This record gives sequence, C-alpha cells and structure tokens, in this order.
Amino acid sequence: MRRLLPFLLALPLFVSAQEHLHMQPVNFANVTINDAFWKPKLDKVATKTLDACIYQTEQKTPRIRNFEKVASGSKEKHEGIFYDDSDVFKALEAMAYSLKNRPNPALEKKADEWIDKVAAAQLPDGYLNTYYTLNELSKRWTDMSMHEDYNGGHMIEAAVAYFDATGKRKLLDVSIRWADHFDSTFGPGKKHWVTGHQELELALVKLYRVTQNHRYLKLAHWLLEERGKKLAYGYTWTDWKDTAYAQDVVPVREQKEITGHAVRAMYMYTGAADVAAHTGDEGYLLAMRTVWEDVVFRNMYITGGIGSAGSNEGFSVDYDLPNEQAYCETCASVGMVFWNQRMNALTGDAEYIDVLERSLYNGALDGLSLSGDRFFYGNVLASTGKNSRREWFGTACCPANIARLVASVGNYVYASSDQGIWVNLFVGNNASIPVGKQMVNMQMETNYPWDGAVKMTVKPGKKLNTKIYVRIPGWARGIAVPGGLYGFADQDDAAAEVWLNGKKLDLNVAQGYVMIDRQWQDGDQIELRLPMNVRKIHARKEVNADEGRIAIQRGPLVYCVEGADNSGRAWNIVADAQASFVPAQATVLDEPVITLTATLPVVSVGANSLAVQTEQKKVVAIPYYTWCNRGSNEMQVWLPTAIRKIRID
Repeated sequence: MRRLLPFLLALPLFVSAQEHLHMQPVNFANVTINDAFWKPKLDKVATKTLDACIYQTEQKTPRIRNFEKVASGSKEKHEGIFYDDSDVFKALEAMAYSLKNRPNPALEKKADEWIDKVAAAQLPDGYLNTYYTLNELSKRWTDMSMHEDYNGGHMIEAAVAYFDATGKRKLLDVSIRWADHFDSTFGPGKKHWVTGHQELELALVKLYRVTQNHRYLKLAHWLLEERGKKLAYGYTWTDWKDTAYAQDVVPVREQKEITGHAVRAMYMYTGAADVAAHTGDEGYLLAMRTVWEDVVFRNMYITGGIGSAGSNEGFSVDYDLPNEQAYCETCASVGMVFWNQRMNALTGDAEYIDVLERSLYNGALDGLSLSGDRFFYGNVLASTGKNSRREWFGTACCPANIARLVASVGNYVYASSDQGIWVNLFVGNNASIPVGKQMVNMQMETNYPWDGAVKMTVKPGKKLNTKIYVRIPGWARGIAVPGGLYGFADQDDAAAEVWLNGKKLDLNVAQGYVMIDRQWQDGDQIELRLPMNVRKIHARKEVNADEGRIAIQRGPLVYCVEGADNSGRAWNIVADAQASFVPAQATVLDEPVITLTATLPVVSVGANSLAVQTEQKKVVAIPYYTWCNRGSNEMQVWLPTAIRKIRID
C-alpha cells in the first residue's frame, strides 16, 4: 500500500464527466441523417466500403485466418504484420455504426462470425493477440513498440460500439477480460508501460463509461502519466531512439509542442481530453490547449490535414508544410476530428468545431473514394500525376478508420447539457436531444455544404425554457482558421444571419455561437443563412511552400484544380489577383458538386520547346475531396499568382 500512496495522492478525485464538460456530444444513434450530402456516403460505407474491408480481411489477407489459427491450436505461424488485428477491430466498429444507421441482418451475421473467432482466440488469462500467441507467447509484453495495447484498444472501441448498436455483449466481455488482464500486469506497483502507439488510453475511458468500473479510468490516467519519464523498454524500432517520435520527451502535462507521429499524437491527446473530462486535471487541459495552438497555428494544412513528413509519419518543424510531398495521413485527419470534438465539449468554444469541420470535409473525406472502395493513405495537396487511390494497403489502418468516422458522423452534429443544445455541424437530420430530463426533437433541413441555408425546427413536446446555441463558422466571420496561419486574401462584407420564426436576430456571437434563450414550443423555427461566397486564401509568409500562391474555398470546402477538367494540366495555371471564380452545378462521376470556374492565364510551350505562350482559358476547380476519382492526373490546391511559380514541363 505504501508504494501506491504517492500515485493515489497525485491523482485528482474521479468524478462525473458532467462536472467538467461544458456539454456532451449527442450520440449518433439519436441522429438520423437524411441529407443529400452525407446520407449517400453513409450508404456507401455500409455497402461498398465495408464490403471492401470484409473482402480484404477474409479473402485477400490473413487477418481473420490468424484468429482461426489460434482457436484451432495449430502450430502455424502468424501471417502479416503484428498490428493487423487492429484492422479487424476497426472494421467491426464501422460495422456497428452502420448497423445502427442501416440495419442489415447479413452484415450483423458477418460481424457475429468475426466476434466468435476473436473470442475463440482469447487465452484463459484474458490475453488476446494473434502475433505473439502464434509466434512466441513467452515474449508477450516485452516490447512496447509491438502494438499489443494498440490492438487491444481498438478491440475495446469495437466492443463498446457493437454493444451500443446491438445490445450483444460477447465482444464486450472479451474486452473486459483483456482489460482486466492488462490491469493485473501493469499499473502502480506493477510493471511500467509506455504505449508504443497510443489508442488504449481513449479506449479505456470508453470502457469505463459503459461499465462504470473506475479501474479502467484510473488505468487510462496512469498510462498518460507514464510518458516522459524515460521508462520505455524493449523497443526495436530505431525511431524510438528519438523519444519525440512517440511524444515521450516530457510528461503529457508539460508538453508544449506537437512532435513525432501524427496519428499517435491525436489519439493520445484525445485520450488526455477524455481523462480530463472525468478528472478536471488542469495540467492536461493547459497542455492540450498549448499543443493544440502549436498544431493549428503553425503545423496544419489548409485542408485540416496534419503531419507533413513521411519519414516519421508526422511533424517536422513549424511551418514546414510542403504540398507535393505532404504526408497528411487519413488517420491523422480522423484523429483531428476526435480530438477537436473533445476540446469543444470541454470548453464550449466553437473554434474547435471550425477545425473539426475543416478536417472532416477536406483532409479526412479525401481519404475515401467517391465509389466507396478506393482509398488514400496520404493526402497530398499537389500532384504531378503519380498519385492514385488504392484498393488496400499493407498497413491498412486508413480504410476502416475512415469508414468508422463516416458511419458515425452523426456524433458531431449536436451537443447538449442541462442548460441547452449546441448546433455544431449543418447536416440534414432528425434528432432526439436530451436536455436535462426532457428529450427535444430537432429537425434540420439543408443542402450544406453546397448551400448556406439551414432550417431547424424545434419540437420539445411540451414548452421548455432552455438555450440553443447555433455555431457561426469562423469562415463566415472573416476567420479562415484560428490563429491566423491562413487568412482571407480578399475583402468580403457578406455576413451570416440568424432568423427566429421569421424575425431576424441581432448577431451577438460569443465563443463562435449565437445563443437563443427562450421558452421553446413545437414548431419554432431557426433559420441560419451563411454567406457562400468564393474566398481566396493566403498563408503566413513563414510557410515557404505557399509563398506567392492562393487557395480557394467556398463554405467549408477547399478546392483544387485537377487535370481531368483542364486539358490534363494543373501546374501551368496562374490565379491572378483579379480572378473571379463563379460557382456552377456539376458532377464528378456520380457525385453532385459545385464547381468553380474562372478565366485565367494558362501557359504552354510551343512545338519547338522554345516559344512559351500565355492564353486566357476557362479553368475549372473542384472540391478537394473529389480529386483523383477519374484516374491519376495533375492537381494543385495552392495556385501560383505569378508565372515564375508555374511548371510547364
């Protein structure tokens, strides 16, 4: 007991998250999405994307076969990579969300089959990892870099989601036994452990919420407290010699800069936010804000993507944001959505949703093809035609990760508390939102992101005195991104408007929201009218890659120029300062979009390769998330404003 006291005294008292959260996100299961933008994507994930994940997991790769080998007791060796188990669990989590959105007995049967195989591979003491069980069980828990806990974390997330979707607890019970095994091995007075790939921290908080077993919350907090003490052991990766790679230079509460692997960082800070929600740990809150500013103010792409360097799949130095060599892993943008939602719930500030929206509609959504069965691992902002979407990857974290994000997008639309409702994203839906002990039905109608008109009908059932907070996006208030890394290059006096029952309201914005406090009754209507003018964006002068260039944005969407629409070229176009982009309805394959057209200087080389000529031509820009769906070709997000910046080779 004496060995435990210092640790126990250092931990804040564990209390209800409600005491430390400004609001609670409304669960996607309470939000039925029906709009023309997101509903087709949810349907494609439920069919095409999950079909691809199932096919690759069962037929093309040995991921499921490894579980079958363990269950059979065969002496066969593990096939594939040591973290492949996690892809099975991420796919199961996406299946769970899709079953809630779109019930499908065949899909549920497939998920149950997988869960049976996972359960059969669990050892009597609760351990579950096909790589070590098949190869060398005696070496389990000896090398922190080998993703045993990462796999386990994703299993827990899948288990919680599947229990929530179906009420079936087989996988949940497997996860509880695994977590109990981990807890019996690691913790105060036991073995040290620094997770090689953060994920377990946030998963344990989810397990705590569904079981109300405080051991899991305390274990998540302990894992965060282990970092920065130089306790890592057994690492075989040379990257681990640089402890910044795994955010292990200093303890979490002392961190001030974003370092290392981008996905690991996002999962760690998401976990830290989850722990802070229950503990009120001021050190974590301050550290997360400081690191968040370092990310958003100095190290984020205009698409909301993060992680510029492929060498460490993460961060290099401030303002190093190359376009053609951008890494911008899809999973990192997914992590940005997770983390920024938690920061919004902790603080009540809409600037985190501004970043979440940018990452969701651009950096993350770009990772999924319009057909639903092709993927990007990295998401460049410029291409000479060498990039292509792929059916699968050796390291296949991104396909199931973007699938689970899109399938659960309803999680990010609303938040609520005893004091009111927060409207964060603009997605056509019918929702049931808890406010204190009363459920309020909300109907939202919109053609966002193509149109800025949003109509919300409030149906409390009985009269209710409460507040509704409607987010006014930063981009609609003259703020391209928080912190000024990017700014609008053009002046635009168009302003957002909010109307209540046909009467225009004064736009008093606080923390990014307009608050309406009244006694609500069935049929009350809020109308939000957002300006959807085309905006030109420039980067801070420190971002050398974007010097002398502009990017184009309309609403929340970043645009790019792709060769498929412009005679095969995208690098020979000059976007002069006077260029006027005009919106037009169009399609990219079968995706209805708004394109932007402008007449711009286009440079070409004559037949003798000596004469260079410039012509005024119609140039078409498309939403960034739709590029490279019509084959590999040239693309640019940041367009040069001077001829000296173009490439015509």
